[in-house]
Amino acid sequence: MKAPPLPLLALSYLAFISLGLPDTVIGVAWPSIRDRFGLSQAGLGAVLTVGVVGYAVSSVLAGRIVVRLGVGRLLAVSSGFVAVGLCGYASASRWAQFVPMATVIGLGSGAIDASLNGWAARHIPVRHVNWLHACWSVGATAGPAMMTAVLAHGVSYQVGYLLLACALGAMALAFAVTRRAWEDDGAAAGAGAVHASAEEALRTGRVWLQIILFFVYTGLEAGTGQWCFTVLREARGLDIEAAGAWTAAYWGSILGGRVVLGFVVDRLGPDRLLRGATLTALAGAVLFASSGGALGRLGLVLLGASLAPMFPTLMSRTPDRVGHHLAPHAVGFQVGAATLGSAAVPSLFGLLAAATDLRAIGAAVAAVAMVLLALHEALLAATRPVDAASPR
Repeated sequence: MKAPPLPLLALSYLAFISLGLPDTVIGVAWPSIRDRFGLSQAGLGAVLTVGVVGYAVSSVLAGRIVVRLGVGRLLAVSSGFVAVGLCGYASASRWAQFVPMATVIGLGSGAIDASLNGWAARHIPVRHVNWLHACWSVGATAGPAMMTAVLAHGVSYQVGYLLLACALGAMALAFAVTRRAWEDDGAAAGAGAVHASAEEALRTGRVWLQIILFFVYTGLEAGTGQWCFTVLREARGLDIEAAGAWTAAYWGSILGGRVVLGFVVDRLGPDRLLRGATLTALAGAVLFASSGGALGRLGLVLLGASLAPMFPTLMSRTPDRVGHHLAPHAVGFQVGAATLGSAAVPSLFGLLAAATDLRAIGAAVAAVAMVLLALHEALLAATRPVDAASPR
């Protein structure tokens, strides 16, 4: 598969950075937002919940919308939605005005995520898909850094959100200008997709296997990332700086892994890379669960590096595994499942810790990693007849 024209490829990289920019900012802005509206800490849950719902709904529906509007128009409209929502965050004078904006941002972000991933799976070599997702990590790192700089200079969080809105507005304009290039590139795939419905996709066992796999994968990644600081600090006795450093190392290993493994995925073959990644992820999870010392912390980093290529590489393999006619719907379902998994599994880890103690989270991480390995092996077995001619 050849890479698309350089301007379109560069725009797709910028799009993934812009997709990551607003995703992680709320954690930095929240104390200022909480104080402005006189809220308790529980108020953050309302924002996150309605955002996840919007994200999941739009990603599931993205396949239908792509078939009708084309990728370019959907990207332009969805980026505009996110820009409007961010402006709403900045201008809201009451909490009742602020919360609905999370739904607007979620609707736009979910559609961008699903349509960009679907386009990339059809038109971009798998190494670039890994690098695209590394760009999301760049955006997810830059957003909080930008908001921190704004607040550190004594400026309101509203200014930070306005800056983000300008960035997303610029992306919406870029997508609108280039909309024909996206639609022309996707014409062949789109024409095939017209003959398949979302219902047909949901009647396909391979599609369901991928949906469940994405739910479990993102649940494992997010659950580990959200709880490892607390486990290291409160269950294993590390000081704040050390626990924070190892938590950053976990997330950094995902970014670094996507960059490095993007160079080797073509040589190894995507399925061989994924099989090795699920095995080393289980090894890292077992080390994290069984050792409270340095070995366990190294296992945490190994787990992150192993998880790094999974989302982009699984997404890139979707058209070959489920068929190009089902891919637009399947990708949307996968993004929706990933969104739900990133919320549900960390919550389940929290319930487990409340019912037992924090040490149980390590064992839960290992158990989910084992499920991930089993699901991927089942997917390989189920799709081998479909893509036997494709390179390993």
